[in-house]
Amino acid sequence: MTEMPDNDTVIPTLINKLPLFARKLSSFILVLSVIAIMSYCFSLLTRIHGQQISEDYFVNGYPSILTLLDSELFMGFIFVVTIMLICYVLYLFWQLHEVAVHKAEAMSSAHTQIVFALSLCGLFIDKTWWVLAIIIAFGRWDVLSNRLSSIISNGIKGDK
Repeated sequence: MTEMPDNDTVIPTLINKLPLFARKLSSFILVLSVIAIMSYCFSLLTRIHGQQISEDYFVNGYPSILTLLDSELFMGFIFVVTIMLICYVLYLFWQLHEVAVHKAEAMSSAHTQIVFALSLCGLFIDKTWWVLAIIIAFGRWDVLSNRLSSIISNGIKGDK
């Protein structure tokens, strides 16, 4: 009862393969042309204001950066960026250090002040206090107290 499909639909002919080949060829030509345009644009970077770079900018065939490093404007920019980067990294370290306090505040925990105090002790005294602050801030004290209460009540009543 099964019908056999026509031979035209089962075996792809050369005519059916031609559009696929044309699409692949056109995409290959497009990629090659983009690469050629990009290489031409990068070759234009060897000119400054339409003039070829003089030999004074090169030492032993390599570009010399000394003229750029002698520029007060560039070095001022580098100084400002370096100071901003150092401040940002210190800010990120402070945020990492205060993660326990932020977690305790977000949970509206009663332990917020003790976590803050332990966090400061961890900063100035010993890192063990900071670890203790993390444990207190991220601990589920409601679950722990319920479990301890059930253990104590089972011990008093006695399981039989």
